[in-house]
Amino acid sequence: MNKFFSFLIILLLVAGIAGFIWRWQSNIYSKEILRLEILGLSEITLGQEVEYIVRYKNNGNFRLDNPELIFEPPEYSFKEGEIFERQVLGPEKLGEAIYPGEEKTFSFKMTILGKQDEIKIARVSLTYQPKDLKAQYESSSSFTSQIKSVPLTLEFDLPSKVAGGKDFIFRINYFSNADYLLTDLRCQIEYPFSFEFINSLPKSIEKTEWDIPVLNKSEGGRIEITGKLSGEVGEARVFKAKLGVWKQDEFILLKEIVKGVEIVRPFLYLRQEINGNPQHMALPGEWLHYEIYFKNIGEESLNNLFMVNNLEGEAFDFETIKSDLGNYQAGDSSVVFDWRKVSKLQYLIPLEEGKVEFWIKLKDDLGNVKNSILRNKIFIGEAKEEFITRISSKMEIIQKGYFQDEVFGNSGPVPPAVGDTTTYTIMWQVKNYYSDVRNAKVKAVLPQNVELTGEIFPEQEISRFTFDSQSREIVWSVGDLQKGTGISKQGLTLAFQVAFTPFSYQRHQTAEIIREARITGEDSWTETTIEALAPAINTTLPDDPTITNQMGVVR
Repeated sequence: MNKFFSFLIILLLVAGIAGFIWRWQSNIYSKEILRLEILGLSEITLGQEVEYIVRYKNNGNFRLDNPELIFEPPEYSFKEGEIFERQVLGPEKLGEAIYPGEEKTFSFKMTILGKQDEIKIARVSLTYQPKDLKAQYESSSSFTSQIKSVPLTLEFDLPSKVAGGKDFIFRINYFSNADYLLTDLRCQIEYPFSFEFINSLPKSIEKTEWDIPVLNKSEGGRIEITGKLSGEVGEARVFKAKLGVWKQDEFILLKEIVKGVEIVRPFLYLRQEINGNPQHMALPGEWLHYEIYFKNIGEESLNNLFMVNNLEGEAFDFETIKSDLGNYQAGDSSVVFDWRKVSKLQYLIPLEEGKVEFWIKLKDDLGNVKNSILRNKIFIGEAKEEFITRISSKMEIIQKGYFQDEVFGNSGPVPPAVGDTTTYTIMWQVKNYYSDVRNAKVKAVLPQNVELTGEIFPEQEISRFTFDSQSREIVWSVGDLQKGTGISKQGLTLAFQVAFTPFSYQRHQTAEIIREARITGEDSWTETTIEALAPAINTTLPDDPTITNQMGVVR
């Protein structure tokens, strides 16, 4: 009997423990009950707007209190040009609780930058507290995308063989076909250890970087670098270039290229002079006398050579090519010399030098020329060389004088009379044509019996207008002039009034009221000083139709 009761007690105890465990387990919350997921594109294109859909659903019977959702965008995500930050959604978006069966969806749109084939991961997490439980739970999910297309072109225009110790030119070409407007672009290059940088177009930052402020779809550009490599014949050198964007002090790589070159032994040295100057800066309308020198710097004699001069540049007037020994046709862009006419091309011993020459004129009007660079690409045997000549800008100063005008209104006798004062209006107009000019100034000298009245128009130019009483020189500090200033419309204009009192010895003569005007400025393209002149003006005032030559003779 005692055994029966003992068994019964044990059975009841086991049943009670089992029931407790069942009830306790039934109250445990599983985070799998909250379904959380991200939906997006598995393959994306640079610059494409990407949308991630974050969705959650409470599939349980518990209310989930104090929810907070955190969305972590992929690295280098942007929205409206700014970094797309980590997004935190609290009760104001999710509500105070997520109820059983409740489902919500959120959308996050952005643009993602990176290089081709790079993996991008978006992450989301949701924290909450099941009802009547103190523990906080977290559910998380992620979505992986790959950048499959970067519609950017970055290429080296770099020869596979380069003569050691000899200047050469190579280029980095870039082009965008991305729908996304790229700003703050930067091109970077890593040179081989034995490369010597000489210069570049456009100018570089510390010789290794170039700014590309804006790159629209279907736009591109070119970086041109001049330098030289040193090393043993047969050695290889590697050039690397990167294209990326700067965002909040961080460089984001978009494209990268690598190319190797081999150092070879040069056998010909080429040099070019234009109008007797190896660094000639050309002017519109100028005749250019090209002299091409070629020297055998190898160890063996050279014979039966051809030389091709391929000219490139919108400013060339190809109808004007002239050469005594070169072969060309009017309108062609090349001048060819062969050994049948040039004896040094027929046979050139080591260290011997030969020369060929030709002439060509530049167009007088470069108004429609977009690129003010002249190139001569020379090919002779296996050697090739490229020479670049820059075209200086053209400035113009127009100086006119009036008695009848609508600016100040002049007074005094006309014709001018000895002992009496007559006032005149002087007009200056400035034009700049082909490239930006810095620090432009206009200067002119007043004769001893001509004074300024103090009348100047427009008034804002007064602060840039000076007069030295000793030298009697007027200076108008125009400042910087953009390319094309005053070409399609009226240029910068200044008017000032002068007072002329004739000397007695000027009776029965015309007299100067202002001497020639000269404008000077620094051409930002050629880094040279350029200038232009305008003739002096006398009392006949050729630009004033109301004044005849006789009315300009002093009485």
